[in-house]
Order: sequence, then C-alpha cells, then structure tokens
Amino acid sequence: MVYIQRTEHFCSAHKLENPKWSSEKNHEVFGKCASPNYHGHNYVLTVVVKGEINPDTGFVMNFTDLKRILRTEIIDVVDHKNLNTDVDFMSGILTSAENLVVAFWDILAPEILKNGAELHVIKLEETISNVVEYYGN
Repeated sequence: MVYIQRTEHFCSAHKLENPKWSSEKNHEVFGKCASPNYHGHNYVLTVVVKGEINPDTGFVMNFTDLKRILRTEIIDVVDHKNLNTDVDFMSGILTSAENLVVAFWDILAPEILKNGAELHVIKLEETISNVVEYYGN
C-alpha cells in the first residue's frame, strides 16, 4: 500500500451557532466563534489517498486528477465563501471543522474511488493550533 498526499488552501467565513440555543448559550459555548458578523479562517486542507501502484502508470492515482477533484468538488465551492450561507452541502449543519471534514469525505471518497484509489485521511487546519483529522469512520 502506497500513500500519496495533496494539500490545498482556502479562505472561508463562518460562525458557530446552534439555532436551538439562545444567543447567550451560543456565546457561552462557542465564544467569539458565535459572532453574529461571522469570522474567517485561512484553512489548509490535506488529503491522503492510498492504493496499490498501477504497473502501467507507476501511480497510485494521478496527482493531476487528485488536484482537479479537490479543486472542483471542494476548493471552488468553499473558497472565499460563507460556509453558513453560500455552501449548499453545509446547509443546516453546524460549520465546525469536524463537520467540514466529514462533509468533504462524503464528497471526495466516491470521486477518488472512481480513479482507482481510496481516501485514507482528510486533515483540516482551521488555525495553526486547531487541526482535525478524519479517517472515514
């Protein structure tokens, strides 16, 4: 099994707010992240794909295809967008980094599988100090 990795960057705004809670409760739990005026992050998205090396190409997956999938399916959709209001696949979902990686997984896993590889892990850096990893389970 060989693992390949691609990293992309995107900038997005969001706020963390549970609509079932009062503004006081949201502020208590989410602090500044519950600001009614939103806030932004410069995210770093790293995707690791695994598979056997194709003897005809020498690739687990063509990096050009991986780049295209990441950009088309995720980056073009979320970059310079408000995750709460502009991103259909996050509609009705709290826009935490944890929920983002699960949503990204659900979108990317079948696309990568079509290219003969398997998604291994998605790592999302919201800040240099706050990082989430998801292995699809």
